[in-house]
Amino acid sequence: MRSSNPVMSDRVFQTASTGYATDADVMTVQGAAVKTAILVVLAFAAAAFSWQTCLTQPQLYPAFGFGGGILGFILVLVTSFKPTISPYTAPLYAVAEGLALGAISGLMNQIYPEIAIQAVCLTLGTLFTMCLVYSNGWIKVTDRLRTGLMAAMGGIFFIYLASFILRFFGVDIPYIHGNGPIGIGFSLVVVGVAAFCLLLDFDFITKGAQYGAPKYMEWYGALGLMVTLVWLYLEILRLLSKIQSRN
Repeated sequence: MRSSNPVMSDRVFQTASTGYATDADVMTVQGAAVKTAILVVLAFAAAAFSWQTCLTQPQLYPAFGFGGGILGFILVLVTSFKPTISPYTAPLYAVAEGLALGAISGLMNQIYPEIAIQAVCLTLGTLFTMCLVYSNGWIKVTDRLRTGLMAAMGGIFFIYLASFILRFFGVDIPYIHGNGPIGIGFSLVVVGVAAFCLLLDFDFITKGAQYGAPKYMEWYGALGLMVTLVWLYLEILRLLSKIQSRN
């Protein structure tokens, strides 16, 4: 059992399930869904606060945008090594990323009006669609699908990393960040990969419940799903900005 999400690894679930197979207080899919809903609400609340605050104090955009993102990354990294703290770090992650997304979305919304609400609707729509696809078994999560998505994620990661490093030297990878057909096509592919990663996250939570993982793993599973949702939202926001910049 593998996931493209770095938070959800075989080792974590298999270690956590040890000794809990007959325990009544175990992880359930429904419990993980409730925890995910809580994290989404926290992220929305933090994003609304960040958005409104930055409108009146624009100098706080970098603090919320970069600070929230870095804090979120640290929380995910720490939790991946110690899943037992996920009931505490998962809500903190949602708030941190909410602050970052609120600042980023507010800034983008000033440039492209209504882009944020469009990105939110598309992200939630994708979440519900992929949940429906998974629950009805329309797309099976196979080893081949996992391998393909992990390879695609690896390629995307190295492209973004190379682009980040090259910008320090005043160089940009041509086309993929532009609003031309290649740039929009690249963003569509990345959004598609992120959407399909939701299937892997759903499957991982389901298998975790089947393994009889302890109750705190519901928060851990919800955290992993939130990581993918944040990535999906940012990529949709990037795609929409490319499309609207053509007008």
